[in-house]
Amino acid sequence: MEQASFLLTVLIFSPLLAIVFLFFVPNKDQQTVKILGFLGTLPSLFLSSWLLLKYHQGFDLSTIAESRQWLQFGFYPEENNRPFSVRYELGVNGFSLLMIWLTALLSTLSAVASFRIKEKVRGYYGSFFLLLIGMLGVFAAENLVLFFLFFELTLVSLFFIIGKWGGFEKEKAAYAYLLYNGLGSGILFIVIATIFAKTGTTNIEELTTFLSRAGGPFSSTVQQWLLITLLVAFGIKLPIFPFHRWMLKVHVQAPPAIVMLHSGILLKIGAYGLIRFGIGFFPEAFASVSQLLLILGLINLLFGAFLALIQTEFKLVLAYSSVSHMGIVLLGLGAINDAGLQGAIFQVVSHGLISAMLFFIVNIMEERLHTTDLKKLGGVAGAMPKLSGFLLIAAMASLGLPSMSGFISELTAFIGVFAANKTIGFIGVLGLILTAAYMLRAVLSVTFGSYERPKQTVDMKWVETASVMTLLVFIIGLGVYPKWVADSVIVTVQTMLRGIGG
Repeated sequence: MEQASFLLTVLIFSPLLAIVFLFFVPNKDQQTVKILGFLGTLPSLFLSSWLLLKYHQGFDLSTIAESRQWLQFGFYPEENNRPFSVRYELGVNGFSLLMIWLTALLSTLSAVASFRIKEKVRGYYGSFFLLLIGMLGVFAAENLVLFFLFFELTLVSLFFIIGKWGGFEKEKAAYAYLLYNGLGSGILFIVIATIFAKTGTTNIEELTTFLSRAGGPFSSTVQQWLLITLLVAFGIKLPIFPFHRWMLKVHVQAPPAIVMLHSGILLKIGAYGLIRFGIGFFPEAFASVSQLLLILGLINLLFGAFLALIQTEFKLVLAYSSVSHMGIVLLGLGAINDAGLQGAIFQVVSHGLISAMLFFIVNIMEERLHTTDLKKLGGVAGAMPKLSGFLLIAAMASLGLPSMSGFISELTAFIGVFAANKTIGFIGVLGLILTAAYMLRAVLSVTFGSYERPKQTVDMKWVETASVMTLLVFIIGLGVYPKWVADSVIVTVQTMLRGIGG
């Protein structure tokens, strides 16, 4: 059935209009290009914010779903009169709408952080907008083929951004990113093709109903293999140890403004895929590997925390911190109970906000101080008190200070973990203690110490302060009033638990 709403299409593809305008601006006019780079992110932010507010007021999101004929070929062997068909289908639920809003918010702030880019600025923002379209499309896609195409768009656009505007070893980082994520994409494509060939549909809602019911098209053994394949495909993106090395290179070599999106959103696509397709399509198989997920989550949590504790490069501290915090997502999913699943989703949102704030500050440090090496930093508090204060606050949020989002996500996830496996819960607490150790060590190395920065070093400007304050408002808002996220994801959590049998 054709559904005529164009709202989601406009939300996703609105950055294309900014790309068109960029063609008419000379590359030398960097100020105009940067203003367009900021303005081009606003339509998706305004639309997603409006939809999120309407949703919390009782708006039915199914009324904005889109479904149109797109591709048609061959015939489904089980029904001779039914062709293989891939429709252009977009739709959102509370969870995916929340991720779209988070993507739009971080993209706007990343566009501000990108003002420091000096070379080929027009090409940079063009690639930036393609990345934004891909990220928005991933969360709005309602069929697997469309999801895969948007997923690939993020891969290609980020590859060019890293390779062109990255650091000293940008080419190595770009190709490491392409190799690992290309492998993950190939594995994901095999799963999609297998499901399509067997069911004749790629509609996510239909597949969630069809594959999760008893007597579906796949035996329990095949379901387990497909789930493990999905776990590898999305585990590379998350990343799950030992598929993490590419991510370290990206965090260090990519522009910090882009790492805001990479750490805040792109890593979360792995979690989103496991939740939407892993649990959604194969709930019984997912329950059977829950102990494996708990173990993998514990390894991620402790491995990332231990390695973050010994790094001397601040970007690597934050990179290993992301590995560790994604372990909490895996622990929550492995718990397969109400608290665990909510905690995993809370952690996805919370870490997106906190990591974006940290890398926004890193972006300023790199521009003003020309280094993020902890051995070369120190005494920044005297020259840049505002930046030092925000850095300390962001660190407190990351280590789970009460009244901030990190505390809510970790508390909720670990309640679920303790209910599922007390031993893993007790061991996992060590990772939370190590988080406090490595974050405070890094922050104190930057802000205090015997070496004092020049007094003329420029502290945060008003635009930068406003951007960081925006993130801080939501970090504290989620910590004080987590209900606004809980209300968005409760339907998703309940649906997953019904599928698992909880």
